[in-house]
Amino acid sequence: VQLQASGGGLVQPGGSLRLSCAMSGFRLDYYAVAWFRQAPGKEREAVSRIVPRDGNAWYDGSVKGRFTVSSDKSKNTVYLQMRSLEPEDTGVYLCAASDSWLALLSGRGYWGQGTQVTVSS
Repeated sequence: VQLQASGGGLVQPGGSLRLSCAMSGFRLDYYAVAWFRQAPGKEREAVSRIVPRDGNAWYDGSVKGRFTVSSDKSKNTVYLQMRSLEPEDTGVYLCAASDSWLALLSGRGYWGQGTQVTVSS
C-alpha cells in the first residue's frame, strides 16, 4: 500500500494549488481518504476528508468554502483544490486512508509522505 502526495509549492496569498494523492495497493471504494496539514510549531490537523464510494465530504471550518476535495476512482487518486490561499495555510500536507475516520484522527491507517505548501508574498 502506497500513498504519494504531490502538487505543493510556493504561492502568493490569494493564489491556488491543487494537491494530488495517488494511491496504490488498495481500492478507493473501501476507504475514507483525508488530508491533514502540519504547520511549523503546531499539531497536525485534519483539513478535509472524502468517502469516494459516495462522495461524502467534510471540511474543517478554516478551509470550508475555499478548498474542495474530490476523487477519481479510475485513477485511484484524491485531489485537494485549494483557492484563496492564506499564509495560515502554510504547512506540509499529508494524505491518509483508512476504513475508519476515527483511526485516521488517531494517526493510524495508511499515510503518504506529504507535500510542502508555502503561502507567502
